[in-house]
Amino acid sequence: MPLNSPQTPIVIIAGPTGAGKTGLALELAARFGAQIISADAVAVYRGMDIGSAKPTMAERSQVTHHLIDILNPDEPYDAARFAEDASTIIENLAKEGKNAFVVGGTGLYIKALLYGLIKKGRSDNTLRDCLRRELAQKGAKAMHERLEALDPVAAKRIHANDSFRVLRAIEICELTGRPVADLRDEHGFAHPRYKALFFCLKLERQVLYERINRRVEAMVEQGLADEVSALIEKGYGPQLKPMQAIGYCQMARHLAGEISLDETISLIQRDTRRFAKRQLTWFSAMPGITWVEPHKAQSMADLISTHLNKP
Repeated sequence: MPLNSPQTPIVIIAGPTGAGKTGLALELAARFGAQIISADAVAVYRGMDIGSAKPTMAERSQVTHHLIDILNPDEPYDAARFAEDASTIIENLAKEGKNAFVVGGTGLYIKALLYGLIKKGRSDNTLRDCLRRELAQKGAKAMHERLEALDPVAAKRIHANDSFRVLRAIEICELTGRPVADLRDEHGFAHPRYKALFFCLKLERQVLYERINRRVEAMVEQGLADEVSALIEKGYGPQLKPMQAIGYCQMARHLAGEISLDETISLIQRDTRRFAKRQLTWFSAMPGITWVEPHKAQSMADLISTHLNKP
């Protein structure tokens, strides 16, 4: 069987933050002797443990994990690099007769692994810096209006406050002279690179939100403030992209004396709930997903057994 092909089987366990992916993935990966590839945009960074809900060292000792703690927070990482790194790991595991479980909530990383990314107009640092300066000067609303003029379809799909995606869409339009939707249609995104059994965890919305609220409180109790303070002391300031992640940017504001601890907790909870909602919307648009409740480990195991052809 050729590697890096639609015949190479992998298992994906995705879903919103706080849904229980880590524990479920550990149980199932151990059962099938698989290794876990983390699809989390923050977990790749060293020192960002509590705020990313990274698997603990004890959990990682149970099942081998990949793409965790591979970079410092000032080093760049993106979906294209994740796809390359994860593909290499999958191929190496396949050569050894081992299976890979891709686990995480960063939908773009998973999509890049399965379908690749639009290559035309991939990036331009000068243009991106210019757009960032314009964002700082004019604000998110003005940049979203600019995108609306360039690509109304993308503007309708991307929230005005999602500045990262707004700037990226503008960048693609400027570099290619074409709207993002045209490039997506041309790419196709129709043929996955792997034979993927793709699970996405689902919970009643209120249950999920309650879990998120408790999880944020636990993070603060575990020392999120100390973690963020240590990162800042090492020179990893709030301007870095990883430090703008939910939990880190709010706590950095608290440490700077801008907001109280109670307000910090409330903001992290609110922003995490909103992020979870966006994750669900993202995964809902992806094809071939099996939606499953986190407690249905046995039914998942039955499907995995058939998928991997393992009794």
